[in-house]
Amino acid sequence: MNRTRLIISLVVAATLLYAVAPLLQHDRRGGFEMQKFGRTPVLLNGRIKPLDTVARNSLLIIHGKQTFATGQGTLSAMDWLAEVLMKQSEADRRKIFVIRNPETLAALGWKPDAGKYFSFGEFVPHLQEIEQQATLAQKVDAQLRSPFQRDIIKLFERLTLYHRLENSIEVTGTQNFKGQIDELVKNIHPSPVPMNSGITAEALQSLAFLAETGYFYAIPPFAPNDDPLRWRKMGESLLVFLTDGKLHPAVKAWASLATAFQQNDAATFNSALDQYSRELQRDLPRRVWKAKVESIFNQVQPFYSAMVLYVLIFILAAASWLVWPQTLGKYAFVLLVVTFAIHSTGLITRMYLEGRPPVTNLYSSAVFIGWGAVLLGIFLERFFRNGIGSATAAMIGFITLLIAHHLSMDGDTMEMMRAVLDTNGWLATHVVCVTLGYASTFLAGFLALTYIVRGAFTPSLDRATASSLSRMVYGIVCFATLFSFVGTILGGIWADQSWGRFWGWDPKENGALLIVLWNAIILHARWGGLVRQRGLMVMAVFGNIVTSWSWFGVNMLGIGLHSYGFMDSAFPWLIAFVASQLAFMMIGLLPFHFWRSQMEAPRRVPAREMVDLTA
Repeated sequence: MNRTRLIISLVVAATLLYAVAPLLQHDRRGGFEMQKFGRTPVLLNGRIKPLDTVARNSLLIIHGKQTFATGQGTLSAMDWLAEVLMKQSEADRRKIFVIRNPETLAALGWKPDAGKYFSFGEFVPHLQEIEQQATLAQKVDAQLRSPFQRDIIKLFERLTLYHRLENSIEVTGTQNFKGQIDELVKNIHPSPVPMNSGITAEALQSLAFLAETGYFYAIPPFAPNDDPLRWRKMGESLLVFLTDGKLHPAVKAWASLATAFQQNDAATFNSALDQYSRELQRDLPRRVWKAKVESIFNQVQPFYSAMVLYVLIFILAAASWLVWPQTLGKYAFVLLVVTFAIHSTGLITRMYLEGRPPVTNLYSSAVFIGWGAVLLGIFLERFFRNGIGSATAAMIGFITLLIAHHLSMDGDTMEMMRAVLDTNGWLATHVVCVTLGYASTFLAGFLALTYIVRGAFTPSLDRATASSLSRMVYGIVCFATLFSFVGTILGGIWADQSWGRFWGWDPKENGALLIVLWNAIILHARWGGLVRQRGLMVMAVFGNIVTSWSWFGVNMLGIGLHSYGFMDSAFPWLIAFVASQLAFMMIGLLPFHFWRSQMEAPRRVPAREMVDLTA
């Protein structure tokens, strides 16, 4: 017993150490405090976020990864963004743009063997041509565009993002930005008309370009009691200075940072960063704290850690069906609970950063569906103790977090809410209930898959295990019916308040109704004795198809009031998933003598005995 407890303690400690290990890494590239620089708050897309988030999302959009491999090693997203902002000549030589379409290469006059990685500098002679091609492609209906048209639009968007980033703090090619700001403060005489301030037309045009092109708002409000979202871009703040003579201290701070980084002066850079951080902490303590929390959240990446751990849990739980059932099953369950805590920590942190309930978009729905399924799986494993709850929960947790990982490739996952969704009350009730309905229906379907796979392909499905799985699926389907029904009704009430009608046969509404009806059909078929164990399992697997359509399929239609996340790229994956579920259903319908687990057909249970069966 003591040995088992010791091993469990070591498993928990190792898991927690793995989760927090990224915090032990300290990024000091060339002596520059890049990690601290990444925690600097800025305003972008209506939300105050750390520079680290801007860096990660931007590099993810442009390069497809949050790190960049160079000949000398790996460049972090923050290291890369620092170069883009303050050392553009070096950043322009980094081969971060990816082109895989040979038609795109041909359109730019490059040979197919030119490679797939290119720098911004290589695109400069072709920028006008790329913009023209992208403009023509955008006039074509999104669902009718050719692969080349889709690729050229994405390339143009990435080049535009890069161009805006490198003109956010200073105009590309600027030398000694701090000296220019000092000269401006010394010689300019404020005037209601900027041209009368003593600035040349060329310099004024440069500031206007900086104000228009800059990607994020780096300059905070003047006073702590000002509107917290009244941030300005660098160019805007300098134009305001020309008229009223008030230069925000943050302008000088950013200028010092840019010049010090450009001159490879780490000591001056770190000193200016410390001073600016103290000023922000004094004036905007809450914003600075949230930016720090978000930066740590980005660094730890709890959902990625949980996704990896779910794979290990599934392996341990599945292995417990073959050898050492009690020992491996116990380790898998303990690891599942710890991983669920990591998953929950990430979910709660997102809720704190957004100030919203857990589900606000497709990304967060994937995270929450996995969380809900794992929670239910823990309860199942706690009662049945056969490894099935752990294995199934881990499988769904991994798949949903993998889906979330791919959904995050489009950039910031904590985006601003659409006006119709901007109500925490309904998000916390209708959306959460519906999403729990998704999670529980998927869990029932994957439990049924476990029944079919173990029965058809292994000899490990005995009568006792089959009976346990049947009770699990039945109980989870009851749970799914309740939450999907309540969530659908609450959605109708919300629709009545927002759009003036309770039901409009919108695709998303139809999908939610299908889940309710299918779960109700499963229960009635079981109660009426129309199906037995295998029939229940096959029907539960079809629930995966219904739920995947309601969750993702309706978004791919691109129509309806609920179409908030059109994703044509996910269509092949949805079709593949549906095909796999149909294949498993067909296997589930094969006669028992084709299965490796030679089970006797369970006797038909009369409806009057159903209560005893499901007790």
